[in-house]
Parts: sequence; structure tokens; C-alpha cells
Amino acid sequence: MLSRVRNGFERLLESIVILLMVVLTVEVILGVTYRKLGWTLGWYDEIAEVTLAWLTYYGAALAALKGAHIGFPGIVDALAPRCRVPLIVVGECFVFAFFLVLTWTGVQVLDVLATDTLVSLPEVPVSYTQSAIPIGGALFLIAEALRLPELLRRAREPISVSPSGVEKSP
Repeated sequence: MLSRVRNGFERLLESIVILLMVVLTVEVILGVTYRKLGWTLGWYDEIAEVTLAWLTYYGAALAALKGAHIGFPGIVDALAPRCRVPLIVVGECFVFAFFLVLTWTGVQVLDVLATDTLVSLPEVPVSYTQSAIPIGGALFLIAEALRLPELLRRAREPISVSPSGVEKSP
């Protein structure tokens, strides 16, 4: 059941990231084309920045789900299984604490920005564009929670090193 939820969540995040990449690509091509023709799009720069920020937050959640963030698995894997689990739990507690603070603060920022609008598109509220902060933080928390059981399961497995120095799981 958990693997179905995880796979569905992964497909959702992949779809969002692909959509944002397509939107950003079309937006950049449109902006460059207009500049080449001597015209300008007043909203191009601001919307490109927002789209890139959204792509960053949603992409970070996808990377978290896949375990693709920078880490030191070699150090953790070198420890005995009985030491790995507590170390992973402590590390994940720090990650969860950080993203809980980020999500909570992001929600607070949305309240502060409730009356602001974009400069180039005054009909678009800044709180809408900045919603990627709390949403991205919440998605990252969900991704970490869905990845945690697999991470702990693998941490309990012994890792052996072959004579060539290549790590092997039994």
C-alpha cells in the first residue's frame, strides 16, 4: 500500500516538474524571440523568476523522494547496522525540523504578502507566486516521510565489501 502511495506521489511530482519545465522553456523561447524582434514582454523576467523558483521547490521534493540530494551514504554505510539506524533517525529529525520551520514560516510570509501584487502583472498576488515555499516544504516533508521506511530498512541490512572494494548488499 505504501509503495502505491509513494509511486503515485512520485508520478504527481514528476508531472508537476515536467509541466513547469515545459512552461519555463516556452516562456524563455517566447521572451528571447520577442527580444530578437525588438519587442519586449513586460512580464517575462518576473514570471520566469517565479517559474524557476517553483521548479526548484517542486524539483527538490522529487529529489527528496528519490534520495537524490547531497549526502554522505558512504560514511553511514561504513557503520555497523546498529549504529546506522539511530544516525539516520537523528539526521531525518533535523531534516523534518528544518522543513517544518520552512513550511510554517512560508505560511506566515503569505499572510504578510497578502496585499502585494507583482510589479509587471498587478492582477497577480505575490502570495500566489510565493506559495511555492510552504507547498514545496510540505511536499518535501511528505517525500521524506514516504522514503523513510525504505531508508530504515536498508540501514538495517549488512553491507559487505568485495575484494575489489565494491559494496554489495546480500
